[in-house]
Amino acid sequence: MATLMRSASLSAAARTLNVTAPALSMRLKKLELTLGMSLAVRSSRRLRLTAPGEQLGLQAQAMLAQLNELPQALRRDSLGMSGELRVTAPFGFGRNHIGPLLARFAKAHPGIRLTLELLESPWPDKRDADAVVHIGNVRDSSWVAYPLAENERWLCASPAYLRAHGTPTTPRDVAAHACISIQENEEDVTLWHYRKRSASKRAAGSAKTAESVRITPTLTTNDGEVAKSWAEQGLGLVLRSQWDAAPSVARGRLVRLLEAWRFDAAPIVILVPGRKGVTARQQALVRFMQAGFEPQPPWVGAA
Repeated sequence: MATLMRSASLSAAARTLNVTAPALSMRLKKLELTLGMSLAVRSSRRLRLTAPGEQLGLQAQAMLAQLNELPQALRRDSLGMSGELRVTAPFGFGRNHIGPLLARFAKAHPGIRLTLELLESPWPDKRDADAVVHIGNVRDSSWVAYPLAENERWLCASPAYLRAHGTPTTPRDVAAHACISIQENEEDVTLWHYRKRSASKRAAGSAKTAESVRITPTLTTNDGEVAKSWAEQGLGLVLRSQWDAAPSVARGRLVRLLEAWRFDAAPIVILVPGRKGVTARQQALVRFMQAGFEPQPPWVGAA
């Protein structure tokens, strides 16, 4: 929206963003559909933002300005910043995404002694952590959760499995298939919740539209990487985080199923203990981590 504000036409904005005009038009339509309002009036030669479009564009410009100032702000914060900072994160996500981010954070803040501990369940097994990277919902008022990235759960199976057993066309069909479950905590992992995707935010968020299907797992493990590997070998359907499944889908090892339905999401957050007494080190870490997943996390374009 910030680029559209500065452009005389959709084509000019597309050139600035290095995308095609039809692709930019589709993005704009999706945004308008999500928000339920018109953001721009288009013609062959002109583009005019509506009042909501201008408001959104101004907010986008302000956010981009803050983002552009962030590196300098972090450098200012790093002056004189020292001490220990302990971070915990899940094994797979920690190796692939948190480790590389923390390497850059360490270079920006050489005075901080940084420790990254990868755990099977970093929450609630937070130990003496100053910050916890967690995948999924958290209900603990003593810790504050800052969002890092959206992360859907995708239902997937290998091409070989689908050739042999057919492709489910509705969530109810899943119960008749071989399923792989991931038992990482005490939750009931045999009950898969889903809802039909809707253009209306109100309808999509309504509890009345939520349903569930009970599966009988043929294979169970507490390791997500093992579960994904089993699925790639054609042993059944698996419900896996988008960040982990997207690369396998992109490589053709897995096929994403039932895209018209949305299974329970597992948002990725970073938690720090309480709003009071948060150190400058923790504040700098949160800001750095949030910026590291903007404008979109790396797995969004993987599939």
